Amino acid sequence: MVQLTISTASKPPAFARGLPVTIDIATDATVGEVKRAVQGKFPKFSSTRQRITLKGERKPLENEIKLSDVLDQKAGAWELQVKDLGPQISWKTVFLVEYFGPLLIHPLFYHFPRFWYGTDVQHSALQKYVYAFVLLHFVKRELETLYVHRFSHDTMPWINIFRNSAHYWIFGGVLVALDVYRPKYSATSPFIVNTIRDNERFLWIGAGLWAFAELSNLHTHLAFRALRPAGTRKRGIPRGYGFSLVSSPNYFFEILGWAIICGMTGSIGALIFTVFGTVTMGQWAAKKHRNYKKEFGKEYPSGRKAMIPFIF
Repeated sequence: MVQLTISTASKPPAFARGLPVTIDIATDATVGEVKRAVQGKFPKFSSTRQRITLKGERKPLENEIKLSDVLDQKAGAWELQVKDLGPQISWKTVFLVEYFGPLLIHPLFYHFPRFWYGTDVQHSALQKYVYAFVLLHFVKRELETLYVHRFSHDTMPWINIFRNSAHYWIFGGVLVALDVYRPKYSATSPFIVNTIRDNERFLWIGAGLWAFAELSNLHTHLAFRALRPAGTRKRGIPRGYGFSLVSSPNYFFEILGWAIICGMTGSIGALIFTVFGTVTMGQWAAKKHRNYKKEFGKEYPSGRKAMIPFIF
């Protein structure tokens, strides 16, 4: 056993005014056990709200890290710092809420056009295809959240759910639905009648390409899941389908799926949603790519790009 002092990296919350505090803990204890010990001292200070760092540093220590691996074992006493992250919400809940938006909004625009456009809309085959694509895509995302994804972090500040959901609810929901289901794309519109957008072969080819992108995206998510044993944050070098070219093929295939919808419809709303998503996923992919190279060094394949094969 060793004495561990827990000081505060900032002003402590009202329910933890007793900080700093000293606890007796085993030398091979993990950071997760330290968080539970702090919660034992201050019951309202849940472990998910705590960010534990070395004294004077800002990088958080992951729950699986052992104290003996990061603290000087020759010291007579050890010290760590804790910061209150505020009320938290699970990442799984955030994802479920994000993807629920389009599943709610698209049916409202598709089935009640008179309310939005002031007239009934006889849906074209193109609108029916896009409606099916959108619902299938976001149902898939919900199911992946429940049964496939393993998250690097358990929680996030609850207030961020509004910012994170805006992209899907406003752009992927309202903007895309408002544009794609309007009379311009109806079965009687000159924009559709006797054009390639009314051609059955064109629609089937588009559907096939879209299905390829979606299934490839799912395959990538399953590959990521296989790399991380349940209950751990262990990472390995992803290999196989898609990974020979980029570090994040899941993002590439998602962009491809939405690009196909843009090409089939010519929708400005779908294009804006796709461009915003591409920029955001590009930032995520670049960060993951850098982290992979930093973590695995020369072992990581040098020829891979971050997200778009041969380009980025």
